[in-house]
Amino acid sequence: MREREVGTLEQILVTPIRPFELMAGKMIPFFGVGLALVAVITLFGSLWFQLPFRANPLVLLLGTSLYLLSTLAIGLVISTVCKTQQQAFATNFFFVNPLFTLSGFAFPIARMPKVLQWLTYLDPVRCDLIIIRATLLKGVGLWVLWPQLLALSGIAALLAVAVLRFRRSME
Repeated sequence: MREREVGTLEQILVTPIRPFELMAGKMIPFFGVGLALVAVITLFGSLWFQLPFRANPLVLLLGTSLYLLSTLAIGLVISTVCKTQQQAFATNFFFVNPLFTLSGFAFPIARMPKVLQWLTYLDPVRCDLIIIRATLLKGVGLWVLWPQLLALSGIAALLAVAVLRFRRSME
């Protein structure tokens, strides 16, 4: 967190705000921007590129929300582990690039070594790509996508870890 470097974290800690509220205040704007971008891209894809929208909007909203929460949780855990912004940027670089590479977006997962194929199940980007493709192009629902939604929910549970780590680092 930048507040730790600048010195404003101590000022925040003397307010009656709880660690969860501080984390939520940092996450809500990014969550809202992420949802807005998905809506704009989906609308643009449907209107401009004539992409068929066969999805149940609520399934797409649930999947997108869980994906955003899981990636925000990963970012918050990284920020609670690192002491400076430079450490957080470096850690993020070495964490996010493999997630993209292992997602199946650029390289087929079936062509990866077996060990890496198993690692892709821990990748929130892979889960989100499956949800987006299945909902937008095939129109499938929760009964098919529950494994990906469950995996994203598990990764999003890292939010609790981030809050606990933040609370412990302040004591």
